[in-house]
Amino acid sequence: MTSFFVAMIPPQTTHQQTKVTVVKGKPIFYEPAELKAARSKLQSHLGKHVPEEKYTGAVRLVTKWLFPITGNHKDGEWKTTKPDTDNMVKLLKDVMTDLGYWTDDCLVASEITEKFWADRPGIYIVIEELE
Repeated sequence: MTSFFVAMIPPQTTHQQTKVTVVKGKPIFYEPAELKAARSKLQSHLGKHVPEEKYTGAVRLVTKWLFPITGNHKDGEWKTTKPDTDNMVKLLKDVMTDLGYWTDDCLVASEITEKFWADRPGIYIVIEELE
């Protein structure tokens, strides 16, 4: 099992924000600047925690996204505003795949993703091998 805390303000930009344009009748997908910046930020922080050996079997990925408190929110309060958890974790898994955490993110057979308001922003990540 691997667990670590990434001390950073989680990106609000998600994989869902990929854009498409048409060139000579063919769709071309691209990442806008905000998405490239979010990917780069995650790569920079997650690169410090790459396991020595890639996971090659089924894993459970637990992520707790801790966003900086705004307004009248309290530390540990559930965050019920955007971004959506499914969109947040897609970019995270893509970055983890690119960095070599596992051979393919299809190995993530179980996911628990939660988001909160927090005094200490970051992303808490646990990867657990499943049998």
